[in-house]
Amino acid sequence: MLFRKSICNSAAVLLAFSASTLVAQSNHHSPYAGAVFVMTNNNDANRILRFARQANGALIPLGSTATGGRGSGGVIDPLGSQNSLLLTQDAGFLLAVNSASGTISSFEVQGANLKLVDVKESGGSAPNAIAQWSNLVYVLNTAGNSNVVGFRLEDGRLIPIPNGSGYLSAAISGGSSLAFTQDGKFLLAAERVTNKIDAFPLNADGSVGKAVLTSYPGIFDLAVSSSGLVLSAGGPTIGASIVNSDGTVNLLSDPKLLGGGACWVVVTPNGSFAYASNPGGSVIDGYSVSGSGVLTAIGTGNVGTTTSAAKPLDLAVSFDGKYLYSNNAGDGTLGVWAINADGTLAAQTPVVLPTADASAGLNGIAAY
Repeated sequence: MLFRKSICNSAAVLLAFSASTLVAQSNHHSPYAGAVFVMTNNNDANRILRFARQANGALIPLGSTATGGRGSGGVIDPLGSQNSLLLTQDAGFLLAVNSASGTISSFEVQGANLKLVDVKESGGSAPNAIAQWSNLVYVLNTAGNSNVVGFRLEDGRLIPIPNGSGYLSAAISGGSSLAFTQDGKFLLAAERVTNKIDAFPLNADGSVGKAVLTSYPGIFDLAVSSSGLVLSAGGPTIGASIVNSDGTVNLLSDPKLLGGGACWVVVTPNGSFAYASNPGGSVIDGYSVSGSGVLTAIGTGNVGTTTSAAKPLDLAVSFDGKYLYSNNAGDGTLGVWAINADGTLAAQTPVVLPTADASAGLNGIAAY
């Protein structure tokens, strides 16, 4: 196992395995096709809601597991971020932030069940996003001096990297998203207040160097495709970029207009389609993505709808690329769509969350 034994130390090793092979190895005892996890972000006691995913995309609720920390609480989008809950690339471990506690939790994924393995201090204040590449894990802390802090993931344990921290451009920069480039050479952070992308170069020992800053008006979050493209969304637009060898970020084509302030973006495993949630309009926008970074609206661009009260925030795509799930913080549901071959979405019955969990400050969703 790549992450269980911590033997994956290069992109060559990592890419030698397909996502489907890794998931099969990690969860070969599971009777289900996959799982979906949602974080309550409860201020009293943060928990992860667990759902078994059936082959047709439908979800079976299996209860919840405590993170060992406290969330921020709040109402709609209190963390203001993407990837506050993250599955490792082999679906072997689930990582969660505990914003009020200033910690991150690591769980071993056992089918659709979770076993808490470790809880560590985040190395800063108010953590709200996590990124993972190979056996490296970085967390984004948004309060205080706004920094990123690194760990090595060893059998689910989070081992702090000596001198493994880097600072964003300002103390209150609005850090909202964190992602590694596909080749693992840079760690990218989005600053929604200062409208910048920070590209931290990765050193041989797993620490990061000083960030290279690129102005990016309206940036909220980042998603990296299997081809290496960086999809960004924020405010009214979505765009595709590449990260140059010097850490600067180049937009490849004119950003596409999104309706109602879409912010959260995900890319299918094959890199063909990108979806962005629009809480203002309670819709999902969809685009096909070319190898050169050109985005083309699927139909009218609005490929999925929810009730006006839903307010879809975080999104997750199953590892097989067949299903899209949304965390609807407005009405306490999970949106469920089948992804058709042309990128259009076929709506399925939403999952209604327990009332107490739905009102606790929901943030974060992950699926495989």
